[in-house]
Amino acid sequence: MCGRFTLTSTPESLAERFGLDAPPSLAPRYNIAPGQEVLAIRAHGEGRRAALLRWGLVPAWSDRAAASAGPPLINARAETAAQRAAFRDAFRARRCIVPASGFYEWANRGDFRQPYWIAPSDGAPWGIAGLWERWTAPDGAPLESCALLTTAANARVAELHDRMPAILAPDAYAIWLDPARDAAALAGLLAPLAFDALLVRPVGTRVNRVENDDPALLDAVPEPPRQPSLF
Repeated sequence: MCGRFTLTSTPESLAERFGLDAPPSLAPRYNIAPGQEVLAIRAHGEGRRAALLRWGLVPAWSDRAAASAGPPLINARAETAAQRAAFRDAFRARRCIVPASGFYEWANRGDFRQPYWIAPSDGAPWGIAGLWERWTAPDGAPLESCALLTTAANARVAELHDRMPAILAPDAYAIWLDPARDAAALAGLLAPLAFDALLVRPVGTRVNRVENDDPALLDAVPEPPRQPSLF
């Protein structure tokens, strides 16, 4: 599961990391939430181009009114996305990479939900495997949207949640964006991240409110005591 993430890397570092011709125009974000626009990298001719897509995938064939009534499709399981009706067309032909400087996860600590920020241990931005779609409204207006792929959590993240974003190695970016690659060739790219490739720290509950979006959200707080087991 990935329901909130951050993107605080400079535009220049994003252009270098993801092979863009020009730095994307965007401000640092500390609390990106579903329904908002997110930066996505897509194949474009012989190169790559950055775009802003709505986070919450709407399949091209969907009835938008019906789709809006349910929860947004913000995540797709890496193990089943190639088969699920909502994602299989995008998995085959419309893959993207969503840059992130970290993501949030919440864990039960007794009767308290403690948020944690999980970030790259080397400080370099991650590239999360994503899928994108273009839906057309009855009046002809297009909506481009995306979902993030998730995979089984590594041992560190599993202490908080059993899923984590499917984070691509930099040398896998070209393979992931290549529309000629089939599902079998892509499966090996979506493994859990190595234990030592991330850091985890507890942060304050201000992140619970979507309208809070500032650097102080990343400030560490004391680890809350864990409820002792009764068994």
